[in-house]
Amino acid sequence: MYGFTRRLILSFVILFTLFLTGCKRNSSENGKLYLYNWTYYTPDSVVEQFEKETGIDVIIDNFASNEEMFAKVMAGGNEGYDIIFPSSDYTSIMIKLGMLEKIDHAKVPNIRYVNPLIKEKATYDRDFNYSVPYFMGSSGIAVNKAYAPSNYSRTWAIFGDKRMEGRMSMLDDMREVMGGALKHLGYSGNSTDGEELQQAVDLIVNEWKPNIVKFDSESFAKSFARGEFWVSQCYSENIFSEIPKDKWDDIDFFIPSEGGMMYIDNMVIPKGSKHIDAALKFINFMHTPAIYAQFLDEFGFPPTTNTEAAKYMENTRYAFTAEDMKNSDINIDLGEDLEKFNSLWQIVRYQP
Repeated sequence: MYGFTRRLILSFVILFTLFLTGCKRNSSENGKLYLYNWTYYTPDSVVEQFEKETGIDVIIDNFASNEEMFAKVMAGGNEGYDIIFPSSDYTSIMIKLGMLEKIDHAKVPNIRYVNPLIKEKATYDRDFNYSVPYFMGSSGIAVNKAYAPSNYSRTWAIFGDKRMEGRMSMLDDMREVMGGALKHLGYSGNSTDGEELQQAVDLIVNEWKPNIVKFDSESFAKSFARGEFWVSQCYSENIFSEIPKDKWDDIDFFIPSEGGMMYIDNMVIPKGSKHIDAALKFINFMHTPAIYAQFLDEFGFPPTTNTEAAKYMENTRYAFTAEDMKNSDINIDLGEDLEKFNSLWQIVRYQP
């Protein structure tokens, strides 16, 4: 009897150990989700709620520009990521290169809440076969009114204001900076005309660059919050995530009246993802209206993307509205003409 009992206990222990091992294996294989997203763009509260509801651990790496993201992906850095967040032009490129998994709409029922306006803009993937919009918005300019002269221009001309020399920064992003210059000159932000591009470069190098401290897409928000920069080209979430809410009235964020470069950032699943079902769960979770409202509230975003989120938002005061983007252009894939931008951007960035 003792021997039988001992064998029974031993068998139970072995089976229990195997069970735990199996659970651990499943956890390591299916209990993770790897995101590659922009800096300052994934609310901790949303991630924590997703982890709590699904038991899936979310690991996040950040990038500062589409170019940085794409260079890493092309070098094989997409291996291990399950969701990447490219803007419209790079989403288009990734689709054309066959780098993305198709989106199973049956597993993303909340896609029905995506604003129909985005379908008009998203010419690269109107039916969301390979991408699901994360946010439609625009970069802009933040001014700390506590330091800046009161009569500053709410246009791109602000970067030529010598009264604030050494107190400004611009994004380290060629499409954003050159697009802003092109719009200020009255051209399309996607222009590939050689003469127009040269005028834009001359404007940046001769009038704007002497006044700015640096081109920076990563650490400028902290410098702005400390009062080191008075004016920064930025995305609103960068700035407002660093500024206490009781100080938001001191910040004037605006999209220049000439327009700028608007964007649609997307959630895409790269080929080779090992956690596609988890990725689809996260994408669907993000577009749950009440969850999406948390995302908008976190950064002071307007409800431009999810049609039902506004009902659940606490914030009714937005950094910008859809109306503010009426003169803006969406970044498009420039194809071979992108090299024109690349060459001229080297002059902007590195010419003394």
